[in-house]
Amino acid sequence: MTRPLSDLTVLVTGGGRGLGAAIVGAFAREGARVAINYRHSKAEAEALAASLGPRTAAFGADVTDPEQVAAMTAEITRTLGAPDVLVHNALADFSFNGEARSHLDKLTWGEIASQAETAVGGALNCLQALHHHWKAQSFGRMITIGTNLLQNPVVPYHDYTAAKGALLALTRTAAKELGPLGVSVNMISGGLLRMTDASSATPEAVFDIVAAQTPLGRVTTPADLADAVLFFASPWARAVTGQNLVVDGGLVFG
Repeated sequence: MTRPLSDLTVLVTGGGRGLGAAIVGAFAREGARVAINYRHSKAEAEALAASLGPRTAAFGADVTDPEQVAAMTAEITRTLGAPDVLVHNALADFSFNGEARSHLDKLTWGEIASQAETAVGGALNCLQALHHHWKAQSFGRMITIGTNLLQNPVVPYHDYTAAKGALLALTRTAAKELGPLGVSVNMISGGLLRMTDASSATPEAVFDIVAAQTPLGRVTTPADLADAVLFFASPWARAVTGQNLVVDGGLVFG
């Protein structure tokens, strides 16, 4: 079963700003109905929805709380229709500044658990809230957001990278279980993005180094990655599931 992007209702977690806002804009551009989830960024999410028109709306919920997620998806269903596509982009508070991150001699399990609670727990909560709808219509798309640090761990983002590694594992096990229901589950993994709120703490020299080492000669943008997300939700990806597509200009292969 395939459906055009313009026929889909899409839920983007953490969609009020940064990469999430770029993903929301990409789906809205293609005519989809888009639900913008936010935790703290209410003003940004509502302003984004207003700028994109009546097929887009903002919905507040902490994705680590299954009751809030269930209430949010019920409200989305009443407003825009039940989400056919989940893009799990929500990120626990994080600053991409290697000098400010804990090294292994100081790292605590709590730091890893905090990242995993949003990355993995949030994905699970949203998946469970949408499972019945996807099963009933024999169609669904789940797209998770990962990182190329799994292949190229050049900075000590141990907590963030460990959580994204676990999310990749969930992406693949979910693809196996949900495939017979007509649901595909894939991951898009970016590198350093120019620019998001999280990467605003990254020194400018680091952007220059990354650009110099990247075959395409520039740092990837949120818009670059957002357009790749569209592929996994589109009819052209109907036979693709359990995959991790790295979108970083060729910095990392595989």
